[in-house]
Amino acid sequence: MILSIFMGVLLIGGSVTAFSNMGRNNDNNNAGEEAQVQQLISQLTNSTIPGAAALGVNEAPITIVEFGDYQCPYCAKFNNETKSDLLNKYVETGKAKFVFKDLVLNDLPKDKLSTLAAEASYCAAEQNKYWDFHDEVYENSKGENSGWVSKEALVQFAKNVKVSDIEQFSSCLDSHKYNQVVQENDLFAKELGLVSTPTFLILQQNSSKIAAIEGAQPLYIFDNTINQVLNQTV
Repeated sequence: MILSIFMGVLLIGGSVTAFSNMGRNNDNNNAGEEAQVQQLISQLTNSTIPGAAALGVNEAPITIVEFGDYQCPYCAKFNNETKSDLLNKYVETGKAKFVFKDLVLNDLPKDKLSTLAAEASYCAAEQNKYWDFHDEVYENSKGENSGWVSKEALVQFAKNVKVSDIEQFSSCLDSHKYNQVVQENDLFAKELGLVSTPTFLILQQNSSKIAAIEGAQPLYIFDNTINQVLNQTV
């Protein structure tokens, strides 16, 4: 059902830009579908856990949702080259809020290190260091399955961003406390039909309009897409 509601959000040419008007009132929609659309939008725009809160204000007219994998080199490229400019232009000015959700593509059966890194981000979130830790991981990225992700490295990243209780962080990581959270994020992304990282979904508040961007695109792609979302009529 999720896929049928989401149908119409298409990635074109490796970047963007098709729109879906989810939940429009027509002969093919009913109250049940409208409720599912609203549930879907809520799941997209709300943070995964309270400690991993969205950047920006809830009243922002636009929500930017990034689906990423911590071993994804293009996610690191976006994070290290474009994200700060995007946040400065849209989030810091109250025009957008920014949400990150896990789409795990680079796990190997023997280690599942992308999942481990995602779990670690939520362990850091327990101590209000989610975004600091998130950025630290990407700033130290060495690509896919090259051995740079390990428990020891993740603990060091936590120390680097001054997570106050490292013993608590380490115990949280050992317990795999947030494994189910990561798996639910990943399943949600894949049910939406997302197949690559990073993928960005851009939604207008109080609207069924949504656009998608695939890949580590430059700022002007986000500018163009956000302008289209704001200016399209439903």
